Amino acid sequence: MNINATLFAQMIVFGILIWITMKFIWPPLMHAMDERAKRIGEGLDAADRSRAELEKAQEQVNAALREARTKANEIIEQAHTRANQIVDAAKSEAIAEGQRQKALAVADIEVEANRAREDLRKQISTLAVTGASRLIKREIDANAHKALLDELAAEL
Repeated sequence: MNINATLFAQMIVFGILIWITMKFIWPPLMHAMDERAKRIGEGLDAADRSRAELEKAQEQVNAALREARTKANEIIEQAHTRANQIVDAAKSEAIAEGQRQKALAVADIEVEANRAREDLRKQISTLAVTGASRLIKREIDANAHKALLDELAAEL
């Protein structure tokens, strides 16, 4: 065997192998690599879009939280104001009720004092008539007695 013929045959087989590889294997392999690179690029773009959307959503959440805190503070302030109004109204109602009860008590006291005065006048007039009848030593009739009591009550 000749080395040159073997070397020449190996070169021809190697050339055929390169041609088959370039014709049938290389294009699908390059196509698969291009598609993979394209999918990786699309994935990176999607990740960038997702990151931007996440930042936008985070900003919206922060804005919503600030708005909720502001509304909560307003509601708390309104509750404090309303509570103060209720307390003030209760105080004024209590003062008015106290004054009303005081006026009723004063009126009751005056009524009782007038009754006591009337009772005292009647007792004094009875005593005066009794004393006068003993002094005079005579009996006064009922009508005269009543007129005398009314006159004494009016004077007292």
